[in-house]
Amino acid sequence: MAQDSQRIVIPEALQLSRDDIGVQFALMWEFVKAPLIVPLLQLGVVICLIMSLMLFCERVYMGIVIVLVKLFWKKPEERYNWQALQEDMESGNSDFPAVLIQIPMFNEREVYKLSIGAASNLSWPADRLVIQVLDDSTDPEIKQMVELECQRWASKGINIRYQIRENRVGYKAGALKEGLKRSYAKHCEYVAIFDADFQPEPDYLRRAIPFLVNNPEIALVQGRWRFVNANECLLTRMQEMSLDYHFTVEQEVGSATHAFFGFNGTAGVWRIAAINEAGGWKDRTTVEDMDLAVRASLRGWKFVYLGDLQVKSELPSTFKAFRFQQHRWSCGPANLFRKMVMEIVRNKKVRFWKKVYVIYSFFFVRKIIAHMVTFIFYCVVLPLTILVPEVQVPIWGAVYIPSIITILNSVGTPRSIHLLFYWILFENVMSLHRTKATLIGLLEAGRVNEWVVTEKLGNTLQKVADAAKNKTSAAKAVKRHRFRFAERLNKTELVFALFLFICGCYDYVHGKNNYFIYLFLQTITFFIAGVGYIGTII
Repeated sequence: MAQDSQRIVIPEALQLSRDDIGVQFALMWEFVKAPLIVPLLQLGVVICLIMSLMLFCERVYMGIVIVLVKLFWKKPEERYNWQALQEDMESGNSDFPAVLIQIPMFNEREVYKLSIGAASNLSWPADRLVIQVLDDSTDPEIKQMVELECQRWASKGINIRYQIRENRVGYKAGALKEGLKRSYAKHCEYVAIFDADFQPEPDYLRRAIPFLVNNPEIALVQGRWRFVNANECLLTRMQEMSLDYHFTVEQEVGSATHAFFGFNGTAGVWRIAAINEAGGWKDRTTVEDMDLAVRASLRGWKFVYLGDLQVKSELPSTFKAFRFQQHRWSCGPANLFRKMVMEIVRNKKVRFWKKVYVIYSFFFVRKIIAHMVTFIFYCVVLPLTILVPEVQVPIWGAVYIPSIITILNSVGTPRSIHLLFYWILFENVMSLHRTKATLIGLLEAGRVNEWVVTEKLGNTLQKVADAAKNKTSAAKAVKRHRFRFAERLNKTELVFALFLFICGCYDYVHGKNNYFIYLFLQTITFFIAGVGYIGTII
């Protein structure tokens, strides 16, 4: 009797199939699918469709405005008072304002000469220009190399100062803030900032500074990045497509309609008075440049973007470096949105529609929704609907809207239109990391203030390619490659590759929408990223 009372009662359906694990799993799946899985997945589809429509409307709006800007808007030189600064025989260079050039760097072995050399060759009166190299390097050898380079230009009559700090408090923001405190920088009215791999043309200041001199309401003049290594590999081509849209459309539209956009952190000239009025550089997020831009805009300052003022720079050419960069660029804006949204709402110096633009368009849609809908919808929800056929995704949400969004995103780089489909797959992979970083920023989780300086290689890859022509160098390269293969593995991408492969196989056997074509291609892209080869494809 005791034994009978201790028996566990098993449903008859499960007793009949207790030896068949597959059948039992199927029964459990059917048991929870209808009351739990289907409603949750339907809710996910609705939310994703709403986010897709928000992104779609944003892209269409930006597309319409950029067409109107190109056709009917006046150029910045016509919208604002712009007059070239001229040297006067009697007053000399007194009409030229004093300008400070800041070049922050950290262990920039391969590229430190580029920015220092370009800044030293700027066409500006020598007595009205101060170049400040802010070296936070931790490698003593690199610090010595940078200091010697500064001394070399100083011996040629260039007013260049080499500055170091005892610590890296505040990272880039801390270095820029300390640089402005130097006594020799106090007389400067404007500051131009260039990262270590940026190479401004000699006429950069002569084209940018007149906007600030002749228009006291302007705080920032932003130039456009132009990439010297865009053709290096497929990874750099994909980055060029994304960034060209940012500069060609987003920055141009923001400048033309609201005189506001996010400072890109480099290749820009600031009015120092505007920096001080906005509260100076702050290191509370990893996007100190955007932080300063938003605070200055809330105080009524205007920004100007010059698409034809181009500055050469370098794109990350390794997947690891690109992932770290995208983490910072996605986490920082989300965290800044969390910290500043109420400050923007309560601000009384800017008009209502500019607040709407900054909160909804600039932050919410572009910095949060755009990342999340790409990953959650196309890499999670859509594949799951294949396993749960009771949940349907309308064709306009699965195909038409993303197709139009993709076409609109491609206008910045017409030469890469043939890479458009692979760019979609690549962006879906990166949306995994961007979504994770966005959530970290919104929730202020563990890596919210992680700052990893983007690795710049300069012409290192070309040297390696030349050296690999002889067999000895090639053999060493193979050994290094084998040794580092395990370090190149990215487990998260491989897990998603497996998940999408399973969904693709199921759709091939049981599906009706032919999603398996997309799923298998996306699987391949996740797998390539998972084994770390995405940056080596030429």
